[in-house]
Amino acid sequence: MTDELDIQGLIASAIDASKNAYVPYSEYHVGAALLAPDGTVFTGCNVENASYPATICGERTALVKAVSEGQREFTAIAVATKNGGSPCGVCRQMLFEFAPDLRVICCDFEGNVTIDESLRNMLLYGFGPSDLPKPE
Repeated sequence: MTDELDIQGLIASAIDASKNAYVPYSEYHVGAALLAPDGTVFTGCNVENASYPATICGERTALVKAVSEGQREFTAIAVATKNGGSPCGVCRQMLFEFAPDLRVICCDFEGNVTIDESLRNMLLYGFGPSDLPKPE
C-alpha cells in the first residue's frame, strides 16, 4: 500500500495537473494522479468540449494515458478539485475495470483531504470483468 509520503506527492501531482484543465464551460478544474504499483504516476485533467458528451474527466484522462502505455494495475488515485469533489460514476466504473480496490483520495487545491476511501466502497455492487460469463 502507499505510505503517507507517496500520498502527499500524489496529491501534489493531482493539484498540479488541474492547472492544465481546459474548462471554458464549467470552470471546474479537475486534476488526477494515478499511481501504479511500480511507483509510476500518470496524471490527467478534465478537457471540456462544446459538445458536452465529448468532455473527458481528469480521472479518465489519467487512466487512458496509463492503459495506452501498457499499465493495467493501480494502487491509488488522488483527485483534486476546488471543493474536494469525488469522481463521477463513469470515472468510478472505468477505474473499477482495472482496480476495484483502488485507494481514492479526494482533496481541494490546498491539499485538504475530503475523501480517502476504497473504490469498491465508493461503487457499491460494482460491475467488472469477473461479472461477465466466461467464453466457451
